[in-house]
Amino acid sequence: MKLLIQYAFSFLHQPYKWGGDDPTGFDCSGLVQEILKSVGADPPGDQTAHELFKFFQKYGTPCGATPGALAFFGTPQKIKHVGFCIDHIRMIDAAGGGPKVETLSDAAQHNAFVKLSLIERRPDFLTCYKPTYKRLTPIV
Repeated sequence: MKLLIQYAFSFLHQPYKWGGDDPTGFDCSGLVQEILKSVGADPPGDQTAHELFKFFQKYGTPCGATPGALAFFGTPQKIKHVGFCIDHIRMIDAAGGGPKVETLSDAAQHNAFVKLSLIERRPDFLTCYKPTYKRLTPIV
């Protein structure tokens, strides 16, 4: 798990980009999918935060905020955000943006990037699910 968390940390300060799924720009679900993909735990296809929630609700393990868990925000009917837990109080997430953040300039203007955040900073925290990891060493 330590190597996976180190891999997640490698994306800190990368810009936020709506719909982004690579280091040139990530949105919340794109970042989580990149982390999961590195260890063979990414669901097939491009997933929104809500689709990741539905998938891991079915195939993950409910848990508290623990290293490697995914933290979901919103309501069961509409998940608005997802982050990757690094411990019981912090997560790495792509945040600060929205649908209008499509360029590096937009990201800078909105202070939107991959950051270390407190899970409790968001009042809409819903739950965490732990994916089943096939391997814990990222293949990059």
